[in-house]
Formats: sequence, C-alpha cells, structure tokens
Amino acid sequence: MTAGAPPAPEAGPISPAVTLPSQREPGQPEPGQGAPGQPEPGQGPGQPVPGHKGQPVRLRALDGLRLLAALMVAAYHYGGRDGEIAQAWGASPRQIFPTVSPYFSYGCLGVQIFFIISGFVICMSGWGRPLRSFFASRVSRLFPAYWAAILLVSAVFALPWVAFKTVSPSDTLLNLTMLQQPLGADRVLGVCWTLWAELRFYALFALFVVLPGASRQRVVLFCAVWTLGAALTDAANQPLLDLILMPNYAPFFIGGIGLYLIHRYGHDATAWGIVALSFLIGQHYAVSELWHRPNPDFFSYRTTFGIVAIVAFGFLAVALVALGKLNWANWRWLTVAGALTYPFYLVHEHLGWVVVQYLHRSLGIPAYGTFPLTVLLMLTLAWLLYHFVEQRLAPVLKRSLAPARVR
Repeated sequence: MTAGAPPAPEAGPISPAVTLPSQREPGQPEPGQGAPGQPEPGQGPGQPVPGHKGQPVRLRALDGLRLLAALMVAAYHYGGRDGEIAQAWGASPRQIFPTVSPYFSYGCLGVQIFFIISGFVICMSGWGRPLRSFFASRVSRLFPAYWAAILLVSAVFALPWVAFKTVSPSDTLLNLTMLQQPLGADRVLGVCWTLWAELRFYALFALFVVLPGASRQRVVLFCAVWTLGAALTDAANQPLLDLILMPNYAPFFIGGIGLYLIHRYGHDATAWGIVALSFLIGQHYAVSELWHRPNPDFFSYRTTFGIVAIVAFGFLAVALVALGKLNWANWRWLTVAGALTYPFYLVHEHLGWVVVQYLHRSLGIPAYGTFPLTVLLMLTLAWLLYHFVEQRLAPVLKRSLAPARVR
C-alpha cells in the first residue's frame, strides 16, 4: 500500500443463487447436469472450478498474507529508513538496529505484495457485480477509515508538544478526497501514494471489465492490453499515459488478476502465462527502483537476489492461496487480522513516529522494546478504528451509494 494500500477483500466470492425449478427456462438442465456433449464444470476451457462458485468462501490465508505485508511495511518505516523516524528515535535506525536494519529495508516490498493481493481481490469482488455496486463497495471500504486517519493524524500533529508538523488546513481538506497527489498538495499520510495507485487500478478495471461485464475472455484481454500498453508507455516516455497505465505497478495488479483466474477456473496455460509475464516484468521494475551499487552514503544496500526473492514470495504466496494449498490456514483470528490491516496501514507510520519518540526518548524504553510495543499500540488503534468507524460508517455509506432495489 498502499504500498496498496491496500483494501481488504469482501467476504469471498459469492456466486449467483442456484436457479429454482420455476425460474429455469424450458429445456434448461438441472444444476450440476451439463447439456449433452458438453464438458463438466471445470473440465472445459473457461469453465469455473467446482466449489469456487457454489458457496461463499473466505480466503483467510489471504487475510494473513495481507497482515504480513503490512508488518513488512511497518518494519521498513520504523527501522529500515532514515527521515522523520530517525528524529523519533534520536538517531538513525541503522545505528539503533545495526543487525536487523538491513533486513527491515526490504520491508518496502510489502507494497508490491499488497498490489498482487489487490489484483486478486478486485477481480474476485468485481466479478458479476454491476458498476454501481462495485463503486459503492470500493468507496465504503476505502474511505471511512481513511477519513478517520486523516483527521486523527492532523489532530495529533497539531498538538503543541508534538515535534512533527501537519500540512495546511486547505491541504488537509483536499486530502479527504484522496486526490491530493495528482493535485500537488502535501500528503497527510505518507502511505497514501499507494492508495492513489489503487484508485487508478479500480478505475481501469471498472471501465474495461466491470462496466461491460466480467468474463474470462474480457479479463484476459484486459490483462494483455494493459501489459502491452504499460510497456509501450515506458518506452515512449509519455507522462500522461504513465500516470494512467502505471508501468511500475501494473505487473503486480495484473499478476494478481491472473492468479484469480487460476483460482476461479483452475490450471490454465493462458492464466499462468499472465502470472509468469507479470512476475518477470514486476521483478525488473522492483530491482530498477530499489537496487543501487554499494554506497556508504545510502541508508541501506538491497541485493538483487533479495529483491527478486521477496517479489517471488509475493507471487508464490498468492498462488498457493489461489490453488487452495493454504485452505488449512482457516483460523478465525486471520479474519480479524485482515480487518485490522487497512486501518493499521493508514495510521502506523505518522502516529508511529510520535509513539516511538515518547516511548523511547521520553520514557527511556529500549529500542527493541519500543519497536514491538509501537506495533502493538498501532494494531490496537487499528482495532478501534475498525470497530467504531468502519463497522458503523461503511454499511451506511454502502447503502446510500447502492440502495437495495425495491421489487
């Protein structure tokens, strides 16, 4: 997020209700009985895998992976970079955590993992859904916690004893739209650049897949055209197209979409080709952005192998979820973890600076105690935001944007 930030999935892919006998057209086969001469579901090309449409499915392992990605980003923000966090610690994290800081610097790749998950989840939640419902779902999922985080961080930073400065009142108001980045305003939340990437992905997917109606052929075409368009945009050096097609991040979203096709339809050469191509392009962009030659003036040195390995881990982990290999990880607490990820991601960086400074410098708690305690406090705050903001405001917002149709 968001390094997506990254939105949590819906409860799971829920298929249309089973057609009742009185609703079937004459000659329409019974559920589970294909027409004569036609393959069974999941056996022909483009046929959904049995069990992936007939009942709600909660992919709890995906919730756990989302939390892991958020914790990676938190490790990067607390111990893998300089900047305001060095001011909070009173010294560079490279001095505070001399052993683990080089590993924390890889945590920024949690954002790429978020984008892979987002591609999977948005394809899942947008399938078979009208545009208005898709729009209401995304707005109600993203904005309540985001608005609360903007106001909370602005209020805390406005306190006279807090050393970190908030943005101007006008820019704070503009931040509520989530369009501050293209409009050139200062950001209240550092992580919101990932949400701007997410918004552009949602717009592309809504326009070219959700609006005309999701189908396997249309989604494959969308992935192919976006991949080629992003590559040509990078070669042509066109700022407007770069803004729309996001060559640096497109492979991760597209790879997640390809993995959802595998989840929905089973092993398929085309879908695996989408995933493989996305990984190859995505690791290239990750290395080009994060690798540099060893230089003592830089905070850290990330190896090419380490960068590629973490990108590969993100693709592999979501692939295991897609194939059902992690269905054994069905613990209920993972659902809670998934729910806390988004508000945690929003508040952990800036409010973490304040907490680290207070715990470490004011109370004198050692760094290796301050670090986990700060994470725990941010998770607690995330639970409060989820319980008192998201659970109350999101349903109201969703109903107002996509009211139920009265028959």
